[in-house]
Amino acid sequence: MTKRLILPLAVAATALGLAACSDNSQTAVGNAADAVAADANATMSEAVNDVDAAADQAFGAAENATDHAANMADHAADTAGNALHAAGNEIAH
Repeated sequence: MTKRLILPLAVAATALGLAACSDNSQTAVGNAADAVAADANATMSEAVNDVDAAADQAFGAAENATDHAANMADHAADTAGNALHAAGNEIAH
């Protein structure tokens, strides 16, 4: 009779132990998934920041180069205008 009572209790205890282990396993898997998702989000955010910074730097360099080219063109036009003015003065005198 005791063996009949012990066996179902042992099975019940084992089932409860496995159920608790299952909850712990599910919690651990959930935590690991959350950590992976957080890491992926952080990596993606860092990549977006890096791309934005590189784009800002590239656009800034292009803007500076355009400004420099415009300044050089203005200087060349002023020099040519001054030379033409001086040549006109020489012809007039």
